[in-house]
Amino acid sequence: MTQPLPTAIIGAGPIGLAAAAHLLARGETPIILEAGPEAAASVRQWGHVRLFSPWSYLTDAPARALLEERGWVAPPDQDYPSGAELVERYLEPLSRHPRIAPHLHLERRVTGVARLGFDKMKTQGRENAPFVLTTAGPHGPERFLARAVIDASGTWRTPNPLGASGVAAAGEKQAAERLFYGIPDVLGAQRERYAGQHTLVVGSGHSAMNALLDLVQLAAQAPGTRVTWALRRANPDSVYGGGANDQLSERGALGQRLRHAVDAGLLNVRSGFRADTVEQQGAQLSVHSGAQRIDRVDRIIVATGFRPDLEMLRELRLDLDPATESPRALAPLIDPNVHSCGTVRPHGALELQQPEPGFYIVGMKSYGRAPTFLMLTGYEQVRSVVAELTGDRVAARDVQLVLPETGVCSVDSGGGCCAATPAGVSLEDFSLPASDPPPFTRVD
Repeated sequence: MTQPLPTAIIGAGPIGLAAAAHLLARGETPIILEAGPEAAASVRQWGHVRLFSPWSYLTDAPARALLEERGWVAPPDQDYPSGAELVERYLEPLSRHPRIAPHLHLERRVTGVARLGFDKMKTQGRENAPFVLTTAGPHGPERFLARAVIDASGTWRTPNPLGASGVAAAGEKQAAERLFYGIPDVLGAQRERYAGQHTLVVGSGHSAMNALLDLVQLAAQAPGTRVTWALRRANPDSVYGGGANDQLSERGALGQRLRHAVDAGLLNVRSGFRADTVEQQGAQLSVHSGAQRIDRVDRIIVATGFRPDLEMLRELRLDLDPATESPRALAPLIDPNVHSCGTVRPHGALELQQPEPGFYIVGMKSYGRAPTFLMLTGYEQVRSVVAELTGDRVAARDVQLVLPETGVCSVDSGGGCCAATPAGVSLEDFSLPASDPPPFTRVD
């Protein structure tokens, strides 16, 4: 090999593309491996959802600098984009930039990362061996060599199951056709799937709130639409968040909208519900939590959070926290039992380093199963990591980050705190006609 090896980036989402921009700014060559057919493939799947972070929190300086070279005009800082707008106005132009596009390889799903010629057990000379990344896709199996690896693959493709024990509930896989993991487009492309149906939403984080508010709005438009919210906590009051005290106003408003919908009797609430079994009930489903059950369910939205895909990293030497599955040094800083999104301390390469030199997990995946992630955090992570990889240890250690405080992130939250709110939707938008009594009662 006569040319220096590139730094491999797994994932072409916001954090992966930011990492590429930082590498280019320091004169390094990235190679970006994206599983989807387009950049930001995961973001596109929730394109209908509006973020509660404004544009000022969603772009990164080196990426903006690249775009501005070609006349890009930044969106207004205080506007709140949808996922689709984030792609259209920022991520798509960035991925097509002539300095990034040649390094972007689409439809390359990474199936394994290892040291060339060294399995996990071999030590002597290991740190001098390049990384080898194996991919799968329509191009067939391929191998890419790299001097370092930044894993920014996120967690969207590996949602947590319905089962409250962390494994699939009995019957969950058999009922897969009626389940949706994440945030469906209830008011748009998937409207017919939920209109006139009884939908059970399981979870208590932002994804669950988003789905619930969309369903309540749908219920006001489509007769026969029923909504039940099942959460594992004993009391939903702790879920609603900081309200007017939240420094991200749309995040605070999200919880308040849901509280108003519950208080108005627009959905049935089943708290302390830990799903363990899904049974066929004729043409419908019955979901059980011990002796409790929710009957005559047509659809289930599982918004119980996400977990990292660690299978592709089995041949690397990792040091992960046994509970969060995040880098061990990062775990106490992000523990959702202690921290909300805004109370996570600044961190970078030092906290993210692994026993495998040159390998870093960043972005949402670095948080493991913790839902307290904000996009700003990922941008600061990759700035620090790239500085470390290029020998600028002073810049790598100088981590600075100011985050908006107060949130509702929790261990059974539906996703990172860059997740979304149906901004602009008020209680009046999904209220029932005055002549119709509320169809549901609250059951605690």
